[in-house]
Amino acid sequence: MKKVEKGMPGYLEYKKKVEITRTVLYFAIVAAIILLGYSQTHTKKNLLTVVGIVGCLPACKALVGVITRLPYHSVALDWADDIKRRASHLTTAFDLVVTSTDKIMPVDCIVISGDKVFGYTSSQKVDLNYAAKHIKNILHDNQFPTVSVKLFNQYPAFLARVEGLNNIEEVEKNDNRQQEEAIRQVIFHISL
Repeated sequence: MKKVEKGMPGYLEYKKKVEITRTVLYFAIVAAIILLGYSQTHTKKNLLTVVGIVGCLPACKALVGVITRLPYHSVALDWADDIKRRASHLTTAFDLVVTSTDKIMPVDCIVISGDKVFGYTSSQKVDLNYAAKHIKNILHDNQFPTVSVKLFNQYPAFLARVEGLNNIEEVEKNDNRQQEEAIRQVIFHISL
């Protein structure tokens, strides 16, 4: 299985496969340890049972990762390629699930141009204003006070904004890649 980095299309599906594999492996190891202890002593009261029970902690942590990511899906690769083509001069990230203390908000794609962040979510359940305000507050707390954030749930409006920003960057040729990458990393830190 080829590794997919955070922010690339297909990341959520890749991470789900990794987490499911890890969870199954951890629980299999726990079961094997408990069965080994029982087969040697013919009782559940042995040291390997204790080790197996303690081994449930990392297994359950991996299971939580599976349960958290399960409802969310990766964007289609052809859709992502279309966005990348239209945003050739912009910094992009795909397959984000932004988290706050109150909500989990899937964001299919973000584009970053200088101090502007625009995102698209296909989920109608996401409160666009809350999500944008949350991302803006996190960026402000991480020394990006002038960044503006806007999220869309209408694909044509998002696409028009992406093409407009890309045209501006193509003409102005600003070298903001370092700042844009730093903004992207902050957004990654609040995403699953």
